[in-house]
Amino acid sequence: MKMRWRIALLISVAIAISYLDRQTLPVAIKAIERDIPVSNQQFSLLQTAFLITYGLMYAGGGRLMDFLGTRRGFFVIMVFWSLACAGHALAASFGMLAVCRLLLGAGEGGGFPAATRAVAEWFPVRERSTAMGIINAGTAAGMIIAPPLIAFVISFVSWRWIFVLAAAAGLLWTFWWRRKYFPPEQHASLTDTERRQALAENTSTATEETPIPWLQLFRFRETWGVVLAKFLTDAGWYFYLFWLPKYLYDARGFDVKAVGTFAWIPPVAAGIGCLCGGAASSWLLHRGSSVNRARKIVLGMSAFMMPFVLFVPAVPVTWAIALFSLAYFGHQWWSTLVMILPTDLFPKNVVGAVAGLVGCAGAFGGVVFGQFVGYLLDHGFGWGVVFAVAGSFHVLGFIVLCLAIPTIRPVVKPQLELALA
Repeated sequence: MKMRWRIALLISVAIAISYLDRQTLPVAIKAIERDIPVSNQQFSLLQTAFLITYGLMYAGGGRLMDFLGTRRGFFVIMVFWSLACAGHALAASFGMLAVCRLLLGAGEGGGFPAATRAVAEWFPVRERSTAMGIINAGTAAGMIIAPPLIAFVISFVSWRWIFVLAAAAGLLWTFWWRRKYFPPEQHASLTDTERRQALAENTSTATEETPIPWLQLFRFRETWGVVLAKFLTDAGWYFYLFWLPKYLYDARGFDVKAVGTFAWIPPVAAGIGCLCGGAASSWLLHRGSSVNRARKIVLGMSAFMMPFVLFVPAVPVTWAIALFSLAYFGHQWWSTLVMILPTDLFPKNVVGAVAGLVGCAGAFGGVVFGQFVGYLLDHGFGWGVVFAVAGSFHVLGFIVLCLAIPTIRPVVKPQLELALA
């Protein structure tokens, strides 16, 4: 296996650990509620606490990666979020849980900016969507592991131990990272051919312009297009991610064991979606399609899948799991392509910053919709309204993306000069 694909696998494991960490609370919530009572609105607040700092760090994390570099930056954030995850085990009140979620979000927010920067360092344009698909598949791996692992651990020991085990996995990964990851120009195990390819790609996509100030990135309609699309679609994604176990507990009468038995199925579909979305776009590029066509065809296909989730409350539980699986598949198909768009549109010196803005927007979409969901459920509106709204987000996001970015292509030099004027 070529070194760049080993790098993609290494980063995918880190993303898997991050999703295991963030899923521990939603999956273990019934066990936690026996010690710390949590209402629907409070559950929303816990997710909001995570997403606010996650979003802010996602934005700042892009700049942090640009400043520290991928190798040092990823190491720092992994140590931080692992310790924050372990802190949940000491929580004795709702307030302490909220503080731990704030800290966990602050650490995990740098994960995808670091991943995006690594892809830009190591992969040519035609392979970036496939590489990001492999990395993004780590989200599914973490979600697949979480339900059965948590159910197993809770059947023997306190829920607090699951946070300790998840944190230990992250700390162990840092040793692997420090040993194996270096930028292409410094990597001792890289063949001469691979090094020349990587450095040639970086040289061909580099720019001599001064880095663009953070706020001035909003002068580009391309920034607005990706940011608004991410805000809308991640609102739905974080609802599926954090509320699936709660829905199964409250609306379908599942216990922890039943959630552990069934809640891993939609994440399997998510993992397949990650790989299929990235591979489909790369396939179109290899067949001669433009970047614009290769990205938008695949994004449009995923947007078409998402409205079916509105039927979840009206069907038997087996069909509900199937529709959740379609939604997970469709979103991760979508997400892989959206995360690669900053590398298609912007020069390397601002890719981390743009990716950070995009992730921040997605997190705040999750905050807004998560609070709305908690309000609706605590005021008797029911799940039907919630799923109807969630099912519309990706269609709206695709429309916004097409209107804001008629053609996906690199920002040209005159546009950069105008932003700096």
